[in-house]
Amino acid sequence: MQALFIGQAYIDITFLVDRIPRGDEKTVARDFAVAFGGNAVTAAFACAKLGIVPDLLATLGDDWLGRMFMDMASSYRIPLHVRKVERSSLSFIMPNDGKRAIVRCRDDNYLHPFPQLNLKGCRTLHVDGHQGDAAIAYARLARERGILVSLDGGAVRDNTMELLSFVDVAMVSERFCEQLGRSAEDTIGLLGDKGCRVAGVTLGENGLVWRERGDAGFRRLPALVVPETEVVDTNGAGDLFHGAYVFSQMNWPGRDWEFHFRFARAASAFGVQHLGNEARLPQIDDVFATSAALGDRLPA
Repeated sequence: MQALFIGQAYIDITFLVDRIPRGDEKTVARDFAVAFGGNAVTAAFACAKLGIVPDLLATLGDDWLGRMFMDMASSYRIPLHVRKVERSSLSFIMPNDGKRAIVRCRDDNYLHPFPQLNLKGCRTLHVDGHQGDAAIAYARLARERGILVSLDGGAVRDNTMELLSFVDVAMVSERFCEQLGRSAEDTIGLLGDKGCRVAGVTLGENGLVWRERGDAGFRRLPALVVPETEVVDTNGAGDLFHGAYVFSQMNWPGRDWEFHFRFARAASAFGVQHLGNEARLPQIDDVFATSAALGDRLPA
């Protein structure tokens, strides 16, 4: 095991329509994609596509959606550790004008305790707060063993404040800040007070702001500007960002966090030009090419 990702698994159905039908209307989508989904789950697939295959602890039911997900994980050679639920989860995603509407059909009523895994050789743990008991237990164990713990803070959850005590790298969303009633900078201060040595907020089209332990001020990266006509689907861009920086800090441990975040930013810029999570995942060469094409040539 090189890395462990923990999250809620979905099958994502993404479709492009000119408008949503109402009443007894029907319409035909212009395009559609079926793929894996979930925050840490998509990040795990992204990390695997880039070249470091992590283990994945995810929720699945014994049904056709679950078997479809297992086939997807197998195609990426991802070792899958299943925590059983009654029904596998499903998402319907409708991209529209650079945004996306989502309907989640989620079963998080776990039928069994989370599996006990051997973390020998593990260098990074990435969590998103789902499966809260597993996330905290493995984060605590990772901290004891000197394994880097990364958090995708898409939202404040019941376990978030406890979990933060074991997190090294916390990258959270604007929604996370809004739930706390804090600015991005104040939120970063809170994350630092909790012990995170790298703390940041992703700001969508406004890029990201972060601070590392010992920094006197904040660091900022603007977003790479993808031409509006090239933007197809922004869903999953944040998950791809997380998977890419986890990969980058494992693949190039000697580089600084600014490089890791620039690499992840370019991966996300590649991703928004494709429909669905499967198509949006880049290889390393795609990331470097996208970054250069959008005006930020990454050092080789």
